[in-house]
Amino acid sequence: MTRLQTLDTNLRAVLGASAELTEDRGELTLRVPADAWVETCRVLRDHASLRFESCVDLCGVDYSAWKAPTYAAGDAHPQRFAVVIHLLSVTHNWRLRVRVYATDDAFPVVASLVDIWPSVNWYEREAFDLYGVVFEGHPDLRRILTDYGFIGHPFRKDFPISGHVEMRYDPEQKRVVYQPVTIEPREVTPRIVREDHYGIERY
Repeated sequence: MTRLQTLDTNLRAVLGASAELTEDRGELTLRVPADAWVETCRVLRDHASLRFESCVDLCGVDYSAWKAPTYAAGDAHPQRFAVVIHLLSVTHNWRLRVRVYATDDAFPVVASLVDIWPSVNWYEREAFDLYGVVFEGHPDLRRILTDYGFIGHPFRKDFPISGHVEMRYDPEQKRVVYQPVTIEPREVTPRIVREDHYGIERY
């Protein structure tokens, strides 16, 4: 039995019928309901046959382009926003991807995992800043990458490429001011210049 098969077997044995597991490209992904998010993650960390001591990454995802019913049924996602974590078991030397969907597209909320893996503190702040996912129970949920007065969440699919406002220093007012974006949207087509027979090895 391979290491991946052993992990699959252990997950199903520990989590029971509720374990929604998929395998793709040699990696396992576990889908967890929002109401069982914290408790399932605690089991993943503490159970002797799993022992995912480390959360190496957490990120938000905007599935608006792949949400049912606008996308093919087999590939659709049930909600627009999700949170994905990547776990590492140092004890067993295996990895796992875990996904939870926020149940409300208009106001996505997911429980914080700071009490389980303190390392997710800044990751959750980043997902809040860039996607607008609110992490309930987070001790200090503030923006971490954008400016204090920033409007919107720049990694959402409906966020304009040029943003909503821009900032500049005004020498008359002697301070930074915000104003509507002055950049005109344009489509840039890259120019490719290559010699004849480019990439063909010559002997």
